[in-house]
Amino acid sequence: MAELSAQASQPAANTRKRAMSENLFGWMLVAPAMIFIAVIVAWPLAETIRLSFMDAGLGGEEFIGLENYQDLADSRKFHQTVIRTFYWMFLSVGIKLIMGLIGATLLNAAIPGRALFRVLVMPPWVIPVAIGCIGWLWLYNGYFGVLSGVMMKLGITDGPFEFLAYKSSAFYSAVVTDVWVGTPMVTLFFLAAMQGVSRDLYEAAWVDGAGRWYRFRRITIPQIMPVIVSMALLSAIFTFNSFEIIWILTEGGPRSATTTLIIDTYKVAIGNYKFGEGAARAVVIVVLLAVFSLIYLFFLNKINKRYGAK
Repeated sequence: MAELSAQASQPAANTRKRAMSENLFGWMLVAPAMIFIAVIVAWPLAETIRLSFMDAGLGGEEFIGLENYQDLADSRKFHQTVIRTFYWMFLSVGIKLIMGLIGATLLNAAIPGRALFRVLVMPPWVIPVAIGCIGWLWLYNGYFGVLSGVMMKLGITDGPFEFLAYKSSAFYSAVVTDVWVGTPMVTLFFLAAMQGVSRDLYEAAWVDGAGRWYRFRRITIPQIMPVIVSMALLSAIFTFNSFEIIWILTEGGPRSATTTLIIDTYKVAIGNYKFGEGAARAVVIVVLLAVFSLIYLFFLNKINKRYGAK
């Protein structure tokens, strides 16, 4: 009986050892990724949150609790910066989505030289942002820029016009540059989604007498809607955190007309060496983006269910 009991327990022990080995092997596989996330993401975030409760600068640190957050809540200038940031984001992303949808539709059409046009749409996305922004600086220059020269030739202005010297023109000039940089990515994603739509749907609609606009509204848009929403979320996050474009063009000026939350955080934390106040601003940015992303994901889930996305 003892021998039978020992033989019966042997397979169970082997099974437990095998399960423990598999679990250990699984943890070993994910350990590098977990360490990477802990070092690159979790630790800096925790340190930023800690600094946000400090009066931190070059002279040292002093715990002040929620004072930095209270200052932000009471600051009318900071409220204006938040509103300006969301306006910048929604305006830029909206234009990118519209132009990307139009561009993808044209590139998806059966026209001669389509492959060449698909290649030509990529340079704004491929070249370094700094180089592209320097090019736009030349275009916006009032004395030797192309745009100002064309406006004078057409009689729109009586003399040189400095696009980046006035609050409204500087803001919308930065939006145009951001749209120029980001539209190619949106276009290519929409183009890939359109090419995945079954041709049978278009052929069936064409047989039924549906026109191009009807097919676009009833077939193309519903089929790529999950991609549109996903691309909108990614583009919104990229635009919200955009730093290089604004900093190279205007450095947040003139008179804070193009100062977004990212620019404001950089100026406070790095420019003025107020690390605690800058950290508080960074935490606010993380919270705003997290809430915004959750709302977007909620709508994405609704859209996926409506259109049957798996």
